[in-house]
Amino acid sequence: MSEKASVSDRVVAAGFAAGWKVVPLLPERPTAAVFRFMADRVWSRRGKSVRRLESNLARVTGLEAGGREMRALSRAGMRSYFRYFHEVFRLPSMRTEEIVRRTHVIGAEHVHDNVAAGRGVVLALPHMGNWDQAGAWLVGVGHPFTTVAERLRPESLFRRYVAFREGLGMEVLPLTGGDGHNFGTLAARVRKGGVVCLPAERDLTKSGIEVRFFGATTKVPAGPPLLAVQTGAALLPAIVYFVGDDWGIHIHEEVPVPAEGTRQEKAAAVAQSLTDVFEKGIAEHPEDWHMMQRLWLEDLRR
Repeated sequence: MSEKASVSDRVVAAGFAAGWKVVPLLPERPTAAVFRFMADRVWSRRGKSVRRLESNLARVTGLEAGGREMRALSRAGMRSYFRYFHEVFRLPSMRTEEIVRRTHVIGAEHVHDNVAAGRGVVLALPHMGNWDQAGAWLVGVGHPFTTVAERLRPESLFRRYVAFREGLGMEVLPLTGGDGHNFGTLAARVRKGGVVCLPAERDLTKSGIEVRFFGATTKVPAGPPLLAVQTGAALLPAIVYFVGDDWGIHIHEEVPVPAEGTRQEKAAAVAQSLTDVFEKGIAEHPEDWHMMQRLWLEDLRR
């Protein structure tokens, strides 16, 4: 890592540390306005992240990247993304009762019923809305869970994020740099009737499963489909989005595992079915899909 990158990383880490310390002490509406202002500034500069967001959203919506409608959508997308960070800084100081009350959930029974029956649950979700708030809701209604977190730079920022999520009631495993047994740990949790939550539309490893996603090929993480195939846990797609000042979660019905085929064939079929649900949810709430990285294989090759 270069010296310049190291300095940049330290500045970002310091900003997050200040955010967790200062934002909860200030009134919510003025700080929300500041984050919207920052989102608009980033959007107006049309940096790489904004251009990539528009390129990704063009596949989702069919709108022309850079056109008037797309510009309006990408601005809403950046505001949604910055709202996520504003809420991340406030979540540790929010009462559980408020989080549960302001979360509007469709399909919560799919989690409750499986757990009550002693069956493990794997909640798989795209990078939408406020996934940390959704996790806080899940803990608040009685389902603490295990998740895996991408290792951020610098290490101090990663540790702060882990502490933040653990403070909300999650068990957090590092994607890299841990004991190398994440899948075994996750399988053990669901075999005991526990809950696992995993981001599932962007592969950060080299072992992803190819799927068709909005008409083109990408790779998704193999973990959620394989957990369903190998453990019999219920794989539930979850779409997370904003509803006014509140939050929405749509927990879909279980993705079935085919009765026939090899383990790899079953996992591939499950991955595609899961992705099909994500397509519908992202198309319904495109402004809340925070995907500012290259995702499709043909984009990765450029």
